[in-house]
Amino acid sequence: MKTMIPIDPASTQAVTSLGREQPRDELSLHGETLARLRDYIVEGNIPDGGRIPERQLCEMFGISRTPLREALKVLASEGLVDLLPNRGARVRQLSEQDLRELFDVMGGLEALAGRLACENITDHEIADIERLHYEMYGYYLHRDMPGYFRVNQLIHQKIVEASRNATLLATYGSFAGRIRRIRYSANFARKRERWGEAMREHETILDALRRRAGDELSDILFRHLRQKRAAAVEHLSEGAAATGAPTSTSSTP
Repeated sequence: MKTMIPIDPASTQAVTSLGREQPRDELSLHGETLARLRDYIVEGNIPDGGRIPERQLCEMFGISRTPLREALKVLASEGLVDLLPNRGARVRQLSEQDLRELFDVMGGLEALAGRLACENITDHEIADIERLHYEMYGYYLHRDMPGYFRVNQLIHQKIVEASRNATLLATYGSFAGRIRRIRYSANFARKRERWGEAMREHETILDALRRRAGDELSDILFRHLRQKRAAAVEHLSEGAAATGAPTSTSSTP
């Protein structure tokens, strides 16, 4: 999911968390580097637990170490990577138990978001989500997994935003980053019929949202996340079986 840090077009400078003014081109570089690095990791170009090849990525992106390391700090806060003191960073590796717990929490958060969204969402927001749904369907028909995944995640984000609950949104964001990579990998490994099932689930999500059926949407979203959990655990188990690695231990923080 390609996320760019928003920049006020009327401003030529922005103040960082340290109070230092930062030129717009630095902010643009940071946002672009963050988006490219996030996508590179989510799409499985570095194995679980693998070290981040900083020199190689700097050459690939045409940047210095500074913006890359700033992006790594953000991805560490999202839960995609672990920073190693004086040893760079590595892709965070999740265990089967980690996945079960994280997806259950995400299911609960999305269920609550769906219920609240039906109380607060506007017609314009529903129309926007409907447009995204059909865009996602187009990617599905063309077997374009990166495009499908990007829009899929945006739909879920839009529903959470429509809850009008800042605490819920922040909590959701902190957990979503931690399972973004495995969600992508599990989706990519889906058989065609399972991918079709996911699309049908999204049809029911959209239908309940149109009718503002909060209880129904809440149940649908929780079941939807349970289906994703099953696919993610299965994908992790298959990968572990292929390499002979264990899946039951917890990941290292």
